Amino acid sequence: MSRPLHRAVSGMRISGNSNDLLDSQMKDKTEKEDLERRNSSEQSFLSLGFLFRLLFPDTNSPSKIGIGENGFASDPLSSGNPRSRLKLALLFLKCSLALIVVFALAGSFWWTISFSTMSRSHIFHGYRRLQEQLVSDLWDIGELSLGSSRLKELDFCSPESENYVPCFNVSEKLDLGYSEGNEYDRHCENGPRKNCLVLPPLKYRVPLRWPTGRDVIWVANVKITAQEVLSSGSLTKRMMMLEEEQISFRSASLIFDGVEDYSHQIAEMIGLRNESNLIQSGIRTILDIGCGYGSFGAHLFSKQLLTMCIANYEPSGSQVQLTLERGLPAMIGSFTSKQLSYPSLSFDMLHCARCGIDWDQKDGILLIEVDRVLKPGGYFVWTSPLTNPQGFLRNKKNKKRWNFVCGFAANLCWELLSQQDETVVWKKTSKMSCYSSRKPGSVPSLCSKGQDVESPYYRPLQACIGGTHSRRWIPIEERTTWPSRANLNNNELALYGLHSEEFSEDSESWRKAVSNYWSLLSPVIFSDHPKRPGNEDPSPPYNMLRNVLDMNAHFGGFNSALLEAGKSVWVMNVVPTSGLNYLPLILDRGFVGVLHDWCEAFPTYPRTYDMVHAEGLLSLESGHRRRCTLLDIFTEIDRLLRPEGWIIIRDAAPLVESARTLTTRLKWDARVIEIDSNSDEKLLICQKPFFKKQAN
Repeated sequence: MSRPLHRAVSGMRISGNSNDLLDSQMKDKTEKEDLERRNSSEQSFLSLGFLFRLLFPDTNSPSKIGIGENGFASDPLSSGNPRSRLKLALLFLKCSLALIVVFALAGSFWWTISFSTMSRSHIFHGYRRLQEQLVSDLWDIGELSLGSSRLKELDFCSPESENYVPCFNVSEKLDLGYSEGNEYDRHCENGPRKNCLVLPPLKYRVPLRWPTGRDVIWVANVKITAQEVLSSGSLTKRMMMLEEEQISFRSASLIFDGVEDYSHQIAEMIGLRNESNLIQSGIRTILDIGCGYGSFGAHLFSKQLLTMCIANYEPSGSQVQLTLERGLPAMIGSFTSKQLSYPSLSFDMLHCARCGIDWDQKDGILLIEVDRVLKPGGYFVWTSPLTNPQGFLRNKKNKKRWNFVCGFAANLCWELLSQQDETVVWKKTSKMSCYSSRKPGSVPSLCSKGQDVESPYYRPLQACIGGTHSRRWIPIEERTTWPSRANLNNNELALYGLHSEEFSEDSESWRKAVSNYWSLLSPVIFSDHPKRPGNEDPSPPYNMLRNVLDMNAHFGGFNSALLEAGKSVWVMNVVPTSGLNYLPLILDRGFVGVLHDWCEAFPTYPRTYDMVHAEGLLSLESGHRRRCTLLDIFTEIDRLLRPEGWIIIRDAAPLVESARTLTTRLKWDARVIEIDSNSDEKLLICQKPFFKKQAN
């Protein structure tokens, strides 16, 4: 039989032996395609176009499409002939290669994600350390970027700065148009600072040790002249004695008993036997407005009463400066237009003895501020010629002013307890129901919850009664008396969102810290009276430390531990505005303190404190957008510290090491100390030198 005929592309007949030729051509073609495939495979990772050629082949190429009978294109997936099978294999290989490329890319992406995920746990594990190191580096970058000249020691300030307080330049405020007392307010300007070291006066001498230094100070240490002492009020002159080099405050003398008699009178007006009973009546902390030179607080200190003096900034003859030089609590504060930087319900008593404030002015808004910081059941004591009933017969204007103050005090729910000579005592209500029992439309009204905040950092004065929304509304007679007040119970701690375990742990850690601090400092502090380990601290006058500034007070644990250890110091507990506000807790414990932003100057005169302490402050400031540098903060510390004073900084090791590099610029003697082998914190202990001569 003859073989069937096969049609070719051209329609020509192909003889029976044409299969050999076809097989040879197909073989050559297959080898050629294999070679091309291998070459293309080698370039697949170099060209993304290869992937598209695999997935979308050129269907117009006759070499890639089989031709069937009758001239029609055969099914490339057909397995009916060797050529179709070859095409199927080639297509399979192409798809496989495409999948390999896709899986390779996907695998690379998955590996990247998994690597990031695995690393994330390590990053979070050391997040705090990395953050602190980053902040430490950033703080140094600002210094290093300006060249090696910035790494030199700081220059000394001009002699005019020896008593200067930033933010309180009265002459500049007058030039800006401030008046009616506003020129004495605090006005801080943002922007870069010119950092320099404030020198003490030429004849400055280290203050006498406590308690001698409470009653005798060096004239050269404060900015006051003999004429200013002699021209002061009669009461002040009786309390001071100017000698050639010293000012003596004779309130503790047996000859002069004016302050003791005055304190005794106040106690009797409250209904107590004497001032020794004030603490049993719930009084522990007193805000003394316009305190003179602190003699009232100095006398009450012996009765375990803590008095904070506040007064306006004064270019000379400063009440605050002299009070601090005596080793007593004081700071610059003004009632003119801003709220004091204390929370509501802060003090047990407010005292004003000829403080120079006209309480009847500005529609009574100054009395509203007194009410805000006064605890329920607390006392307002005012001594002034205006309150003398005998003067009313001679001056009708004074009688009108007095009547206004009395009427306004009644609207504040104050009870007039007693009036003797020039002294009047009011008692703030202990019951909130008093406010609702007033006549409709009575002024001042109660503050709304939005107005009644416990972080009043120099806010404008409010014309409404504050503190009524606070959970801390507890009458002073219902509070635990001092010294038990320092240890709050569970119910009291709950007011601040604390648990007793957390509070106890904090207290115990500070007991250990104080013991460690004293072990480190005692060999130097008591060098003139050797102290062996385990012995009691030397008795006065060898106690160098009288006051301490705690820059980040937390719960006031450092203050409490110092008192428990028998240290005769008082602590200014500062709560930074950048952190949690535990100042209400500190004040309720019977300590003194204030809110403050450490990117601004502290409201006090130079050479104020014997020791500055900061635990965790660098870490706290690193977590916020900074408006100042670490050098700015350290320069402010130097301004506040007395010559030969001490600095203790406790923080994360990287931040402490970074801070250590700055101490040479401030000319401090510094040393870094390991706390223990398991701690990631370190101590930086520094001492400020005493430069007795000004540099040329």
